[in-house]
Amino acid sequence: MALTVKGSRLITVDGAVYRWLMRRTPSYHQECLGGPLTFAVELAGARGSVLAVTVPDAGRPDSLVLAARPGLIVRPALVAAVIRTALGRGWQPAAPGPQFQLSLALTDLPAGARTEILPVLPG
Repeated sequence: MALTVKGSRLITVDGAVYRWLMRRTPSYHQECLGGPLTFAVELAGARGSVLAVTVPDAGRPDSLVLAARPGLIVRPALVAAVIRTALGRGWQPAAPGPQFQLSLALTDLPAGARTEILPVLPG
């Protein structure tokens, strides 16, 4: 399944061009129930496997329920680091197949991405 072009962004990592997408608005589960942060990545111009990224111990920064977990701002540097991690774990973006699920804890994120973590609000 390919990502929509509208709303997605291109990023070049190690000479390959990828398209990444995070929903413009949080899903019901993310906004009202404090669900985890998710985004998707695919190789641009190819019909290969899509990378589905989940950060289970972080939420979206625009969630109504920030007290449940810290928010994480997704920036291109984070996406590039996640792509390199997924490639190292066996993701083959040009090969057709099912989604490649990648779940990363906040502690598994690169040091530069950890500066984009918003603190949990006192409740």
